[in-house]
Amino acid sequence: MKILFLGINYWPEETGNATFVVGRCEYLAERGHEVTICTGYPYYPEWRVRPDYRRKWFMHERRNRVDIRRVPLYVPRRVTSFKRMMHEASFIASSFAAALACQRPDLLYVVSAPLGLAASAFFLSRAWQIPYAFYVSDMQPDAAAELGMLPGSILKVLYGLERFAYRHAALVPTLTEGMRQRIISKGVPAEKVVVFSHCAEQRLFEVPVGRGGLNFRRAHGLENHFIVLHAGNMGVKQGLEVVINAAARTVQDRSIVYLLVGDGVTKRSLQEGRASLGLENVQFLPVQPRDVFWDMLGAADACLITERGSVSDILFPGKTVDFLSAGRPVIASLSSDTETARIVSSAGAGLVVPPGDAEALAAAVMRLCSSQSERAVMGERGRAYAREHWDRSRVLPYMEEKLIGLVGTGNAQKKAG
Repeated sequence: MKILFLGINYWPEETGNATFVVGRCEYLAERGHEVTICTGYPYYPEWRVRPDYRRKWFMHERRNRVDIRRVPLYVPRRVTSFKRMMHEASFIASSFAAALACQRPDLLYVVSAPLGLAASAFFLSRAWQIPYAFYVSDMQPDAAAELGMLPGSILKVLYGLERFAYRHAALVPTLTEGMRQRIISKGVPAEKVVVFSHCAEQRLFEVPVGRGGLNFRRAHGLENHFIVLHAGNMGVKQGLEVVINAAARTVQDRSIVYLLVGDGVTKRSLQEGRASLGLENVQFLPVQPRDVFWDMLGAADACLITERGSVSDILFPGKTVDFLSAGRPVIASLSSDTETARIVSSAGAGLVVPPGDAEALAAAVMRLCSSQSERAVMGERGRAYAREHWDRSRVLPYMEEKLIGLVGTGNAQKKAG
């Protein structure tokens, strides 16, 4: 089976959608399928194209049996709603041109966001007479509406594009059952919407439960500290201001350190907030290389998952999978009706506190800091949940089965026509 992916993020990016897409592409290639991806130059989450990829136009790479077609895209220095739309539009246009230059595949797999890739999917699938799967990792119109990021006129266009994408897709995979139900509620046939969940990297299960990561601790002078870790994007949706405010409430305990690792559009304002409050218990680090990431997870005594209160079942942070698989107790500062909160609660993998409530977040940190035994129990329970639900030996074969079924259906329809 020949599969063409369209997705804006890919290796060597190590956060967001990139790791999910890389895992799918490489698994399918390992299984003997011919896999090509049209993607952008790596820029996320720093919003800067990496130095070794700058000043390039169209570029061809090959890694782990996957053909990678790099295309140019506009990456703004400062991200605004308008500039982000221009950023996505530039990728939609250049990836469409690159896709047209590829050999006809048997299946098109489109990764949204950007939502505008729906137009590319429609025209390419019609030109080639093939089905397309429209994978939804982030329900862009709902997120923009709930966060008040775009005017109503633009939202109306986005919702129309969303309906168009779902109507013409042969399959609409998404991350969680909560997101699946939300898509079905928009009038999409239930049999068309499936869950392709994240899968855990095997190495995560090898991270020791309990205090570890001694090399990381020594490197950053944190040998005797209780580390509260945020790792990942620092964007508007994450609402990380609550972490700064919680740190101000626990500043009297010098053993507690809040470690914010990553990058994003709100990082500068968070650093300014730390400086204005004089918080020495908050530290920032850039995105860490993958080999350091494992040691960093082992060093973390508790891990943070935060979202703004207006965000509901429109996204699912991939870090949830990483944290539970690594046996880290989680403090989730988000709405109790989100999929993440339900998982953390049902698995017994941590504590859920109201979004934006710095007092409750600080209290949760103090509680876990005072009880090593409770942290160990939460870590073991979280890892058990991860093994049951996100083991790649279960998740990836299911995805492959569904995609093969699409190609078979598409061929049958073509012959019948």
